[in-house]
Amino acid sequence: MNKIYSILVFFFLCQFVTSQIVINELDCDTPSTDDKEFVELKSDTPNFSLDGYVVVFFNGSTSGGNTSYFTVDLDGYTTDVNGLLLIGSATVTPFPQLVIAANVIQNGADAVAVYQASWYDFPEGTLATQENLIDALMYDTSDADDTDLMALLGETVQINENQNGNKDTESIQLNNDGMTYSVTTPTPRQLNDGSGVVLNGITISVAQTQYDEGDVFDITYTSEENVTENLDLNFMLNNGGFDNSDFTGLTSVTIPNGSNTTSTTITIVDDADDEGDEVLKISLDALPSGYLALNNNIEIRIIDNDYVVSPWGIPTNPTFGVVGSTQPTDYYDSLDGLSGSTLKQALQDIIADPAIVRAQTYADVIDILKEADQNPANSNQVWLVYTEQGLAKLDYQTTSNNFGTWNREHTYPRSRGGFYSIDLDDIADGKDVFWTTKADSLRHGNSDAHALRAADGPENSSRGNLHYGQYVGPIGNLGSFKGDVARSVLYMEIRYNGLEVVDGYPDIAGQLGDLVTLLDWHKNDPPDDFEMNRNNIIYTWQYNRNPFIDYPDLVEYIWGNQIGSVWNQPLDFETSESLDIKVYPNPTTQKVFFNGILNETTVSVYNIEGRFLFEKILSKNSSLDLNLVNGIYLLKIVSEEKSIVKRIVVNN
Repeated sequence: MNKIYSILVFFFLCQFVTSQIVINELDCDTPSTDDKEFVELKSDTPNFSLDGYVVVFFNGSTSGGNTSYFTVDLDGYTTDVNGLLLIGSATVTPFPQLVIAANVIQNGADAVAVYQASWYDFPEGTLATQENLIDALMYDTSDADDTDLMALLGETVQINENQNGNKDTESIQLNNDGMTYSVTTPTPRQLNDGSGVVLNGITISVAQTQYDEGDVFDITYTSEENVTENLDLNFMLNNGGFDNSDFTGLTSVTIPNGSNTTSTTITIVDDADDEGDEVLKISLDALPSGYLALNNNIEIRIIDNDYVVSPWGIPTNPTFGVVGSTQPTDYYDSLDGLSGSTLKQALQDIIADPAIVRAQTYADVIDILKEADQNPANSNQVWLVYTEQGLAKLDYQTTSNNFGTWNREHTYPRSRGGFYSIDLDDIADGKDVFWTTKADSLRHGNSDAHALRAADGPENSSRGNLHYGQYVGPIGNLGSFKGDVARSVLYMEIRYNGLEVVDGYPDIAGQLGDLVTLLDWHKNDPPDDFEMNRNNIIYTWQYNRNPFIDYPDLVEYIWGNQIGSVWNQPLDFETSESLDIKVYPNPTTQKVFFNGILNETTVSVYNIEGRFLFEKILSKNSSLDLNLVNGIYLLKIVSEEKSIVKRIVVNN
């Protein structure tokens, strides 16, 4: 009898323990910012250890299949004096005890559940279950009930956060009966009925969100109510590469008894190192019982004034000939003497060679673009392709809000190319971890850096998947991107089977237009030093190059006026001395003049190694602006089906 009694007591205690944790409040959608969603747990007793519990979020959409998409391990956390634990992003106020990334919690119809289990019991894609389930909440934002997910979790009610039409400013809250819910104004870190211990909130404030090296600023701490005894506050500023060597000032302060504020002065060290722009993070240590942080982990950008300026120009003020191609000596030798489809196939054999070429992840592309699209005028920035401006590398878009940010723009739109993210594409694993790839690996077009550029977030959205010609860039810009994107999408046709650049504006999978527009852009915006530099950098990651940057004339042999002609690497051509055109002055500074031009004449400029730099079409006697660094160059002058090569010296 005693044994049976003991078993019953044990069973009762187990049931009591597992019933102590409930989902007290959920804010699943704040559409105006999409970064203030949170979930709040409540224990029956204060300061309750959450070791052995996990929070699991389930996706009820058709694609989600009622499986887990995010799991939060609660080991090491305890509820507060009111029995509450707030889980949310760093932008939630009060500051959560457990911080997750912004915009993680999905809108619904979905579910959130608490299990007495380990986090590794719920890998992504785990079907919802009632095994070890402690509590669950089915929710939506004006969506139909997901009866399948409800059945899997044993729930009979799905709560609509938008039932009052205010999903941006209301949350789902558990009523005191422990069974029903209300939708009303959010109350994070407070009991839903307004009872409980009122905590004294601490606010961190700084005058600006950005400072330069050498600047001095104050950090102020303010409590909502005067403290009743000295309140010691300790904090850190370290974050990534920003450490104690980058600033001076106290990181411990005290709010005196009877007061509600204190401050400290921080000086940013102005060193001579080019560390790049950095972000310090004001991280307040755990507060004593009776207090809570209204904000925390405040990020302040520190602008490094030691940025590097490259010796070549930005795309809107380009230079030519400063950056040489890093192609191997024999990289294009297999193309010599070929024409037509044979030339096109040989080109694909080079840039899609599965024994050499590497495919990186879509996440790796962020790091590639920070290097390849670096602003020549400021090494702390990337150059934005369509809006033609620099933007801090730190401003990469991480939430659904793209204002003031940059992201990865597919010059060949994904929806038209038919390539999308693949497994492991969201893992940045560096240069030395890669996929084997070939011409049929169209899926790798998603992360091919030759066809991805740093782009302004809003402009990237407005660009959408329009064909070129339909899309011509922002009004009033210089169009410095046009030749770049032309060569980028033409590369894609050669690199991947299943892609084609065609005339007009097709609505056929794999096709992109308009070829006539892109050929015109290619001719009128030749590859400059910026483009050659990015070609060289991408080569170190992918082990292939964009041949239309190295040899722009190849475009004419595949799509243009040289179709069917035999191609040979420049300067493998015959000259005719009967073409009597004079070039002067020689030596020159940055401009040369021509005498003897009677008809339309093409002047192509090469460096002394025979690498094509740019070309221009002249009519009658004219001049040519060079924008070249000091050195020896070759001018190939073609007119009336005759050609001649002139050697010139640039001496600024």
